[in-house]
Amino acid sequence: ASADGVIIATPEYDHTIPAPLASALEWIAYTSRALINKPTMIVGCSLGALGTSRAQAHLRQILDAPELKARVMPGSEFFLGHSEQVLDDDFNLNDFEKVAELEEHFSEFQDFVTITNQIVKQADTDRKKAFAWEVGE
Repeated sequence: ASADGVIIATPEYDHTIPAPLASALEWIAYTSRALINKPTMIVGCSLGALGTSRAQAHLRQILDAPELKARVMPGSEFFLGHSEQVLDDDFNLNDFEKVAELEEHFSEFQDFVTITNQIVKQADTDRKKAFAWEVGE
């Protein structure tokens, strides 16, 4: 809840996010609501050629739900396909072009966090954190 921003890394299972990630997001949506207005970045890797393009698209939809309302970084997607070919035995990324791309995305995310945290008002976050049935209480 106190993080300035959140990075979610997801694999892709059957063209969507894995069930444990969905469950964690559902838990957040109906308990702490810690992702409301939180700058969020999505990355992912998979064994397939397309990386996690479908899972990331689905995750963007989920994060935009009224109960989550994360501020997902627009215009930036990091897909790592054929992960078994670009990760070494210690799971380090050994494709220097992909490392540079990922570092660029992280740098852009730091700027996105700074800008988002400057323009988002705490009152808006507090208002969105209240469920409709709690507003009258």
